[in-house]
Amino acid sequence: MILASYNNTCCITGLQNNELLVAGHIKPWSIDEKNRLNPRNGLAMNALHDKAFESGLLTITPEYKVKISPLLKQQKKNPAVRDYFLRYDRQDIHAPWRFMPDAEFLRYHNQERFKN
Repeated sequence: MILASYNNTCCITGLQNNELLVAGHIKPWSIDEKNRLNPRNGLAMNALHDKAFESGLLTITPEYKVKISPLLKQQKKNPAVRDYFLRYDRQDIHAPWRFMPDAEFLRYHNQERFKN
Protein backbone atom coordinates (compact mmCIF):
# COMPACT_ATOMS: atom_id res chain seq x y z
CA MET A 1 0.00 0.00 0.00
CA ILE A 2 2.84 2.42 0.85
CA LEU A 3 4.81 1.78 -2.33
CA ALA A 4 1.63 2.17 -4.39
CA SER A 5 0.77 5.47 -2.71
CA TYR A 6 4.22 6.76 -3.68
CA ASN A 7 3.84 5.39 -7.22
CA ASN A 8 6.83 3.12 -6.51
CA THR A 9 9.07 6.16 -6.11
CA CYS A 10 11.62 6.87 -3.39
CA CYS A 11 10.40 9.89 -1.43
CA ILE A 12 13.96 11.24 -1.17
CA THR A 13 15.66 10.56 -4.50
CA GLY A 14 12.81 9.91 -6.91
CA LEU A 15 14.31 6.50 -7.76
CA GLN A 16 11.74 4.25 -9.41
CA ASN A 17 13.15 0.75 -9.13
CA ASN A 18 10.95 -1.69 -7.20
CA GLU A 19 13.85 -4.00 -6.40
CA LEU A 20 15.59 -1.18 -4.50
CA LEU A 21 12.58 0.30 -2.67
CA VAL A 22 11.40 -0.38 0.86
CA ALA A 23 8.13 0.54 2.55
CA GLY A 24 9.51 1.61 5.90
CA HIS A 25 7.87 2.67 9.15
CA ILE A 26 8.28 6.08 10.74
CA LYS A 27 7.45 4.78 14.23
CA PRO A 28 8.93 1.28 14.52
CA TRP A 29 6.68 -1.78 14.88
CA SER A 30 8.16 -2.54 18.27
CA ILE A 31 7.18 0.87 19.66
CA ASP A 32 3.70 1.46 18.24
CA GLU A 33 1.78 -1.75 17.64
CA LYS A 34 -1.54 -0.04 16.83
CA ASN A 35 0.00 1.89 13.91
CA ARG A 36 1.87 -1.00 12.32
CA LEU A 37 -0.50 -1.08 9.35
CA ASN A 38 -1.35 2.63 9.30
CA PRO A 39 -0.34 3.89 5.84
CA ARG A 40 0.39 7.33 7.33
CA ASN A 41 3.18 5.66 9.34
CA GLY A 42 5.03 4.68 6.18
CA LEU A 43 7.55 6.08 3.74
CA ALA A 44 8.79 4.68 0.44
CA MET A 45 12.57 4.89 0.29
CA ASN A 46 15.43 3.18 -1.44
CA ALA A 47 17.22 0.69 0.80
CA LEU A 48 20.21 2.95 1.55
CA HIS A 49 18.12 5.89 2.71
CA ASP A 50 15.72 3.62 4.57
CA LYS A 51 18.67 2.23 6.57
CA ALA A 52 19.91 5.76 7.29
CA PHE A 53 16.39 6.76 8.38
CA GLU A 54 16.08 3.74 10.69
CA SER A 55 19.46 4.48 12.26
CA GLY A 56 18.69 8.20 12.69
CA LEU A 57 21.24 9.51 10.21
CA LEU A 58 18.46 11.27 8.33
CA THR A 59 14.91 12.25 9.07
CA ILE A 60 11.92 13.81 7.39
CA THR A 61 10.67 16.92 9.17
CA PRO A 62 6.97 17.54 9.90
CA GLU A 63 7.22 20.04 7.02
CA TYR A 64 8.16 17.11 4.72
CA LYS A 65 11.77 18.12 4.17
CA VAL A 66 14.80 15.85 4.29
CA LYS A 67 17.15 16.58 7.19
CA ILE A 68 20.62 15.05 7.31
CA SER A 69 22.31 14.34 10.63
CA PRO A 70 25.35 16.37 11.67
CA LEU A 71 27.12 13.01 11.99
CA LEU A 72 26.97 12.66 8.21
CA LYS A 73 27.64 16.36 7.61
CA GLN A 74 30.97 15.92 9.41
CA GLN A 75 31.96 13.68 6.51
CA LYS A 76 31.32 16.36 3.86
CA LYS A 77 34.72 15.72 2.23
CA ASN A 78 33.66 12.17 1.37
CA PRO A 79 32.23 12.27 -2.18
CA ALA A 80 29.85 9.36 -1.47
CA VAL A 81 28.36 11.17 1.53
CA ARG A 82 27.96 14.33 -0.55
CA ASP A 83 26.37 12.47 -3.48
CA TYR A 84 24.09 10.12 -1.56
CA PHE A 85 23.09 12.29 1.40
CA LEU A 86 24.15 15.93 1.61
CA ARG A 87 22.69 16.85 -1.77
CA TYR A 88 19.20 16.03 -0.44
CA ASP A 89 19.46 18.05 2.79
CA ARG A 90 16.51 20.47 3.21
CA GLN A 91 14.82 19.31 0.00
CA ASP A 92 11.11 18.55 -0.10
CA ILE A 93 10.21 14.89 -0.28
CA HIS A 94 8.42 13.40 -3.27
CA ALA A 95 4.95 13.33 -1.77
CA PRO A 96 2.61 10.37 -2.09
CA TRP A 97 -0.60 10.81 -4.02
CA ARG A 98 -2.45 9.57 -0.92
CA PHE A 99 -1.62 8.79 2.73
CA MET A 100 0.65 11.74 3.45
CA PRO A 101 2.95 10.83 6.38
CA ASP A 102 1.49 11.86 9.73
CA ALA A 103 3.26 14.96 11.07
CA GLU A 104 3.09 13.60 14.63
CA PHE A 105 4.92 10.42 13.60
CA LEU A 106 7.56 12.55 11.85
CA ARG A 107 7.87 14.75 14.94
CA TYR A 108 8.47 11.60 16.99
CA HIS A 109 11.23 10.49 14.59
CA ASN A 110 12.85 13.94 14.68
CA GLN A 111 12.85 14.06 18.48
CA GLU A 112 13.50 10.44 19.42
CA ARG A 113 15.36 8.73 16.60
CA PHE A 114 17.28 11.45 14.73
CA LYS A 115 20.94 11.85 15.72
CA ASN A 116 21.75 15.52 16.20
